[in-house]
Amino acid sequence: MKVLLIIIRWFVGILFIFSGLVKANDPLGLSYKMQEFFEAWGVQGFHQYTLTMSILMNAFEIIAGVAVIIGWRMKLFSWLLLLLIIFFTFLTGYAWLATNADGSAKFASCGCFGDCLPLTPKQSFIKDLILFVLIDFIFIFHTRIKPLFTSNVFNVLAITLAVLFSFGFQWYTLTYLPVVDCLPFKKGNNLIELRKMPADAVPDKYEYKFIYEKDGKAQEFSMKNLPDSTWKFVDRKQTLIAKGKNNEPKIKDFELKTINGEDLSENILQQNGTYYILFIKSFDDLKFDVQWVKEVSALASKQKLIIVTSVPESAKAFFATDAVLKETNILICDVTAIKTAARAIPTLFKMNGPVVIDKWSAADFNKVIY
Repeated sequence: MKVLLIIIRWFVGILFIFSGLVKANDPLGLSYKMQEFFEAWGVQGFHQYTLTMSILMNAFEIIAGVAVIIGWRMKLFSWLLLLLIIFFTFLTGYAWLATNADGSAKFASCGCFGDCLPLTPKQSFIKDLILFVLIDFIFIFHTRIKPLFTSNVFNVLAITLAVLFSFGFQWYTLTYLPVVDCLPFKKGNNLIELRKMPADAVPDKYEYKFIYEKDGKAQEFSMKNLPDSTWKFVDRKQTLIAKGKNNEPKIKDFELKTINGEDLSENILQQNGTYYILFIKSFDDLKFDVQWVKEVSALASKQKLIIVTSVPESAKAFFATDAVLKETNILICDVTAIKTAARAIPTLFKMNGPVVIDKWSAADFNKVIY
């Protein structure tokens, strides 16, 4: 029993630390995933709190993992882990079973291991069921778990270091971009190629039913058995009967358009030579920081720069006092695509044609060499 409890304890602890670290590498990613769940539930007003919730959850996973491994305050942490895994199991189960009106899955992933290790909702649900059993075992026998260190000073020191690291690491990734970039806009990627459908894509298969009406009576017909012209078409229903595989491009909705709606994506990405793209999702909480604006303005005076945002009018107002940036070309892009491309506000890309050469957050704009 003692050996089994040690093995389970270390397995659960390491898994929680790993899970927390992967998501702490990109807290904004989990924040956006939380917003997806809130939107699916029709809950409004929580979007401004999701980043704080993400940071706290990631930190707790790391801290709890360390606490379980060193056996510190197991009564408290066995309760907390049990409550957390019940919550996670509910979320992953919901993500697996939730479907859209056409029968397709509502969630492609639940974000349990971030974008670096994407799991399907079903895989995540099975993983959480296994963890639920293991954490139950820890919960039942937590009184038999003895601290790894006989001196409480070392136990407290280990927890303190876990707290400092979990919050410090997330501060770093939010300020300077993720340490490990697992997104399709990472350095070296060709954005044109990733906007294309994969060569081995297998499309979804749907069954279609057509509703026609005659003499006040509605009736469903299949594609192969459509009625004659005396029937009036009313509606069409589609049902997913076979899920395809790898049938979405890695980069979706990344279209760079003018204010008039002209799509310049191909023209921009296919151009020769070096140019820069400044991504700014929104300006709601963005202050006119003279330093980074000066650095971008100096860049724009010597190199080709494009400002990409989802709110062009706000961009015009924000840069109105800068002689160079107020004349810089502003293009519109879908906000979800910008969220994926730029994990900091703002983020600067160095491009060579369709290839991402480098990227920086505002904290590193002074390191841009041009």
